[in-house]
Amino acid sequence: MKNDVIEYVEFSKLDVKDSFFSSLIEDYGGFEKWFEKKAAQREKVYVLKENELQGFLYLKEEIEADDTITPKFEEKRRLKIGTFKIDAHGTVLGERFIGLILKRMVEENYLECYVTVFEKQKPLIRLFEKFGFYFWGTKANGELVYVKSLETKEDFYLDFPRIKLENNKKFLLGIFPKHHTKLFPLSKLETEKNHKIEDLSFTNTVEKVYLTGMVGVDTIKSGDMLIIYRTAEPGKSARWSSVVTSVCTVIERKHIRDFSTVEDFIKYCGKGTIFSRGELESFWRRKNYPHIIKMLYNIAVPKRIVRHDLLEKGLINEGYAGFMPLTNLQFEKTLELGEVNESFIIN
Repeated sequence: MKNDVIEYVEFSKLDVKDSFFSSLIEDYGGFEKWFEKKAAQREKVYVLKENELQGFLYLKEEIEADDTITPKFEEKRRLKIGTFKIDAHGTVLGERFIGLILKRMVEENYLECYVTVFEKQKPLIRLFEKFGFYFWGTKANGELVYVKSLETKEDFYLDFPRIKLENNKKFLLGIFPKHHTKLFPLSKLETEKNHKIEDLSFTNTVEKVYLTGMVGVDTIKSGDMLIIYRTAEPGKSARWSSVVTSVCTVIERKHIRDFSTVEDFIKYCGKGTIFSRGELESFWRRKNYPHIIKMLYNIAVPKRIVRHDLLEKGLINEGYAGFMPLTNLQFEKTLELGEVNESFIIN
């Protein structure tokens, strides 16, 4: 995760005496010894470190039964969120960590994922519940146990990051490079390797808000699927520098005139938009980007597909590629060409 705020590093690269770990040491007896053991074993952990440590996530595989949990865990292959703490100030960084956890769960075909938390950690509990974790039971030390399975819930958030192919429409949505990499940081291209993901709300949330004035966008409905297409870099051929990068689910689409005040409009765009308050106020006055699309960032496409290949395979037509409808076959072939793991698809 080079040039990224979240890094995957060995425990030995961190200092357990860092004040960040104080609450963990206080809540969990033996935390320091556990940490030192993981360091000696050269195990790795996901961290957010920008001047100082702000986020820490340790994941591990478990297969055995566990009777320290009530009701008891039967033997099953699970992904355990071993330790998870965030100290980010006023951002939604937790969502990005959740996206990372669930991506690994789906890609590595875990039957379940679980986490143990103390009841006082209410913001963390709400975050897990939002993305499909449900209360299972308790541990002897008073911790609550929350579990997520891959059972389909027919809900965008509870099923995240998996996507549905049935009973919806599919579209290609073009986004300029200057906006794309800020909005979809996990989908940045090799040519953007020096781009650093800042600890800003719009980069860390899996909910994205995009404003546009493109013709046809008013046909989008909740549940529709979007293929995100980063348009050509300035001065470069669209055929070779325009590229498919991501897959999103539409949560809802609104028109700017649906909001009675500028404050309502700004509040709705919230932390998922790349635009500043001043820019949003300008859009409100001018009404030049009237369509507001709220979407979930489900998948960063592993193999990027350039416009040349999309045309050669008949997946798009010549002409304007800012916004266009796709057939079910075009959408599915795009996923296939992009080498999207089939586990991300709800059948």
